[in-house]
Amino acid sequence: MTRRLRSSGAAIAVVAVLATVLAMPAGAARTAGSGSATTAANRPDLFPTTISLPNGFLPEGIAIGLLPYAFFGSRADGDIYRVNLVTGNGTVFSQGPGTPSLGLKVDLLARLFVAGGPAGDARVVNAVTGRVLASYKFANAPTFINDVVLTGNAAWFTDSQNAFLYKLPFGKFGKLPSQDQVVKVPLGGEWSQTPGFNANGIARTPDGKALLVIQSSTGTLFRVNPGSGVATRVDLGGEALPNGDGLLLSGRTLFVVQNQLNTVAVVRLNAAGTSGEVTQRVTDPRFDVPTTVAAFGNRLYLPNARFNTPPTPDTTYTAVAIPRP
Repeated sequence: MTRRLRSSGAAIAVVAVLATVLAMPAGAARTAGSGSATTAANRPDLFPTTISLPNGFLPEGIAIGLLPYAFFGSRADGDIYRVNLVTGNGTVFSQGPGTPSLGLKVDLLARLFVAGGPAGDARVVNAVTGRVLASYKFANAPTFINDVVLTGNAAWFTDSQNAFLYKLPFGKFGKLPSQDQVVKVPLGGEWSQTPGFNANGIARTPDGKALLVIQSSTGTLFRVNPGSGVATRVDLGGEALPNGDGLLLSGRTLFVVQNQLNTVAVVRLNAAGTSGEVTQRVTDPRFDVPTTVAAFGNRLYLPNARFNTPPTPDTTYTAVAIPRP
């Protein structure tokens, strides 16, 4: 029997709200009752649409939780930068390990899951304090732990250089696993490794029963059985998604960031995620090789990785917000 990859229950949701409120900087908490703050919180269309990130930061991943705070990971040293979406102001609240922080996701317990790229690892960071709660080793070089999705009962990570997914199964009340509980799931079925980057962005299917993985090198979207790792191509009516990177599922709509094309493809899926249709492709003149996407309110937020710009300590970086298609 296929189990639905569903979220945890109401008790966790209550804890989540408390945790995210605690994540608010003191100033924001004090002003939350003011008329201007309340108006801004109810009107995300008033938030800044371009967010400045630190010079030389080399952004890659983004995560947004229940409150208007975005988290960005650095390819340079793994620092995590937290931004107030209402003001656009931010700070490095968690120092990196000196290796990249790539794909990010934040859960209902205010825990930030971080993919470690060529270090072959991942870590879980307290989204309130920045403290590292746990670290995991998945693979040795060559490896590239690229992205992560949360399914309620596990965190799943992709490896762009190896045909495996890595699973962190959660225990009771969302307890994090130990290192020896990490599950290594080989990709099979119609999956075939090719030169270049392979498994990249990852999401759930709309019905929550399987995973969706984009293969960057071929532009192919796959549906993956989480128990067996068997992958089947999603029927997109002959459409491909070249340079596919980060994925974001909203209902039955899948947003696929096509990084070098400076484009977000909008895919309407069936419930099982076995087929879909590319309904539109969205671009913006401010895009400069966006890598992935997160949502808040009626907006999508994308970090500009600027892969085609030689990085220096003074290179500028931004994240941009666009209307949700």
